[in-house]
Formats: sequence, structure tokens, C-alpha cells
Amino acid sequence: MVPGDTASGGGSGRESAWRRIGPAAWIAAFAAALFAWQWYDTRGEVNALRQELARKLADADTQGKESRIVAEQAREAVADAQVKLGVLESRLAESQNQQIALEALYQELSRNRDEWAYAEVEQSLFIASQQLSLAGNVKGALIALQAADARLQRMNRPQLTALRKAINRDIERLKAAPHVDAVAISARLDNLAAQVDKLPLAMEVRPQAEAPAPAPGAEQASAWARFWRDAWAEFKQLVRVQSMDKPEVPLLAPEQAYFLRENLKLRLIGARLALLSRDTSSYKADLRAARDWLARYYDARNNSVAYAAGTLRNLHDAEVSVQTPDIAATLEAMRGLRLARERGAR
Repeated sequence: MVPGDTASGGGSGRESAWRRIGPAAWIAAFAAALFAWQWYDTRGEVNALRQELARKLADADTQGKESRIVAEQAREAVADAQVKLGVLESRLAESQNQQIALEALYQELSRNRDEWAYAEVEQSLFIASQQLSLAGNVKGALIALQAADARLQRMNRPQLTALRKAINRDIERLKAAPHVDAVAISARLDNLAAQVDKLPLAMEVRPQAEAPAPAPGAEQASAWARFWRDAWAEFKQLVRVQSMDKPEVPLLAPEQAYFLRENLKLRLIGARLALLSRDTSSYKADLRAARDWLARYYDARNNSVAYAAGTLRNLHDAEVSVQTPDIAATLEAMRGLRLARERGAR
């Protein structure tokens, strides 16, 4: 064997071995690089996932704290609601108790409403009778009778027909009866009594002073003459002669004038009381005395005195003694109805 051939044979063997190993090495290197790249990429993803997980854990922790706060507030709200619910339940119980008591009271009133209604009607009739018999107040009696009739109409019972007929007959009689306006007459008497202190007495009237006529040639008179003329005018003022239309006018001291006015007021007040008590004779006597005092002691030429005298004359001439009707038929019908109900109750 030739050595050179051996060497050349060995070199070609290594080359062929390298050729056999070369592709595997490349594949291994590529696999290693791919593995390294995947490892790096996986490591980045793991880090990103770790950070995302940490952020979500932090958010979850924050939400957990908020949830605990909300849960605490919810527990407090539930506790307050329970307290309020307890209060409402107690009030509801009280309301139910009151409702039960009211229902019992209503049932009791329902059982006795007829008694109440009859009592109201009888009271109205009693008031009407008093207004007629004591004060002669026809208008007040009419109002009371109409109220009683309205109450009976709401009851709508057949057994009340006779009583309603009696009430309506008396209402028509009162409407047709002559009416004396005692309130207006009393008001006029009160106004006159209030004006008494302002009316002038006859003795207080003073004539108007006449201005002295200037003497002829007064402008040319001397100062001495004017002095004597003024002195004479002042002297004449000390004594006055007056012609009175009524020489018999008495002179009254101040205290007498005061008592005269007070007595005149008392006469007017007495006339008012006599009117309300339907005492016609006393009413006319007081007005006649007041009119005589007014004509004797007061200044008849004064407008206020003349108006007061005319008012007294009209009040004196007015008819105040009117016979007011009674409601005896209605009272008798009410009495019969009460007796019938008492017999029915037995």
C-alpha cells in the first residue's frame, strides 16, 4: 500500500464524515436557537402574565376592601331598617288598636244615632220657643225651626211626617207674621245715647258779636276821639242785653248740666231695654221723656238737636208691640212622638 494513498484515503473519510454530520449540526443548532427563542418569548409572556396577575390581584384586593365597606354599610342600613321597622310595627299596632276603639265607638254611636237626632230636633224646637216667648225674635225662631226640619228630612222616617207638617205650618205662620226690627231700633237708640254729650244746651247759645259800624268821618277824627270811641266799645261789651226766643229756658249749673246729659242717656238705655223686653208702655214713656228734655233744655235750632228730636219722634211713633205667634202645635207633635217612642221601647 502506498502511504500517500492512505493519507488521501483518510482525508476523504473525514470529509465524508463531516458531510454526514453537517446537516444534523445545522438542525441541532436551529432547534437550539428555536428553543432559545421560544424560551425567551415564553419568559416574556410569563413576566407579562405575572404582572397582569399581580395587577388583577391588586384590583381584586381593592374591590375586596370596597366590598367589605359596602357590606358594612349594608349591615348598618339593615340595622337601621330593622329599628325603623320595629317603630313602624309598634305604630301599626297602636293604629290598629285605635281603629278597633273607633269602630267600637262608631257602633255605639250608630246604635244611639236616632236618640242623638231626636235630641237635636227637640233642642232646636226648644230654642225656637224660647226665642219667641222671651225675646220675640221671629228670625231666630225661623232659623231653629228650619234646622229641625232639615234634620228630620235627613232622617227620612215615615213616623216623622206629622211632626214635619206641624213644623212647616209654624214656619209659614212665622214668615207671615209682622216683623219688628228690634236690632235696628236698638242701634239707633245707642247712636243717640252716644251723641248726647255733643248736643248743645239752649243756655250755652251765644249770639254772634256784631262789628261796630264806623262813625262817619272816623278817618278824620282825632286820636283823642278815637280813644274815647274804643273805650266806649269795650265798656259796652261788659253788659249785654239779649232777646231770647224761649224766655223760660232754665239756667243750669255745670254739675246740673252733667246730670241732665246722664239722665237723658239713662232714658235712652231704658227705652232700649224696654224694647228688648217688649214693654211697650215703658218704651214709649222713656222716649217721650227724652224728647221733652231735648225740646226744653237743648238748642232746637242746632241741626244735631233737630235730627235727634226727629229720630226720637219716629221711634216713639213706630209700632213695636207686635203679637208674635207661638209653636205650640209643633211642641205638642214632638211630645206625642216622644211618648210613642217610649211606649215602643217598652
